[in-house]
Amino acid sequence: MVFRQNASPRVSQPVSPQQVADLRLAATQMTGAKRRAFQAEMTKQYCAGNARQAERLFGWGRETLAVGLAESRTSITCLGAQSVFSGRPRWEDQQPQAAAALRVLAEGHAQQDPTFRTTLAYTRLTANAAIAALRDQGFTQAQVPAPSTMANVLNRLGFRLRKVLKAKPQKKIPQTDAIFENIKKKTPTRRPQARSNG
Repeated sequence: MVFRQNASPRVSQPVSPQQVADLRLAATQMTGAKRRAFQAEMTKQYCAGNARQAERLFGWGRETLAVGLAESRTSITCLGAQSVFSGRPRWEDQQPQAAAALRVLAEGHAQQDPTFRTTLAYTRLTANAAIAALRDQGFTQAQVPAPSTMANVLNRLGFRLRKVLKAKPQKKIPQTDAIFENIKKKTPTRRPQARSNG
């Protein structure tokens, strides 16, 4: 048996070089499971489902193609752990003592939403005021985040940075006039007494 090193892959449908370039470009516009699904479909269509042939024809990694074909076959999407292990840790995780002090500080300035429609608490405490208060408690500049980050931290802790809202009166209901008429009837009106000039 003789193997030719530069043998072109046998494909189920003929593919022009322009089509190969277009399919490669299309795949680069997608990420994750969407890209794998697209590559798996093109592998089935043009390479009879053979990941090795698709690797040679399109230049895609055959391990990725194998995952995409398995996802297509089983309808189970593989989830990556990139989001868990990538990115910078949150400030609350880096500075747990400062975060605990911030929570105590924010709770002292917080008020529940008067309508009780959300679990968020409204606070008068601004990001700059929170930073100054933490600095007064002895936390260094390296332990305290920037104002924009502080605003995000307070939001993540469940505090909204805006003025505390007072309870708004309810809109006038049809029974309002009847209620006030009833009150007027029950309340005796005082007549002014005439003053005597003497």
